[in-house]
Amino acid sequence: MFRSIGGFSGCVAIIICLACQAMAGATDNRSPAVGWELERDVEAPSYAITQPATTDLNIDSVVLSCEQGPSRRGLQLRLYLLRDGPLAPLHGREDLKDDPTVDLIVDGSSHFAQLLFADVFVVVADTADGPMPLLSDALLDVLQAGRRMELRFKLGTTASGEPPFDGIAVVDLQTGRGGAAVTAVRRCGT
Repeated sequence: MFRSIGGFSGCVAIIICLACQAMAGATDNRSPAVGWELERDVEAPSYAITQPATTDLNIDSVVLSCEQGPSRRGLQLRLYLLRDGPLAPLHGREDLKDDPTVDLIVDGSSHFAQLLFADVFVVVADTADGPMPLLSDALLDVLQAGRRMELRFKLGTTASGEPPFDGIAVVDLQTGRGGAAVTAVRRCGT
């Protein structure tokens, strides 16, 4: 009997802690970074998911997923949004461009990447297999070994004196399973 009461009060304490975290996160729309989490209950995971450590955009999660192109399998970096609509700053912006751009920076080094838009997510890629946007092996090596990825977006038109980007998302690449998660998903692509 004592164990069930202790278990019950422990569950209540966990629920209260989670509620407090949710309320604290409501002010900045971010929960603590949990790092890469692999697809569960499979021998060969086909994706890893994380949340930005910080962002001022409507990005909910970042997913590294294994996708089939016309001639090979490869990986995509996908950004899933908090709600329907375009990728945009949380504070809103009326002058969104039709062709926004991204600077992908890992540990201070800039890497070429493009933004491509699907129905429910945004793809960040630097190469392709036919029409399928993918990440190159070189960029995957950087993501696997890197510590911090910054995605700096230029989403709107720039007036003189404005910063060169108007949104940023930072991903801690070594939190959680870190580079081992990237390694595991890469196996799906080979």
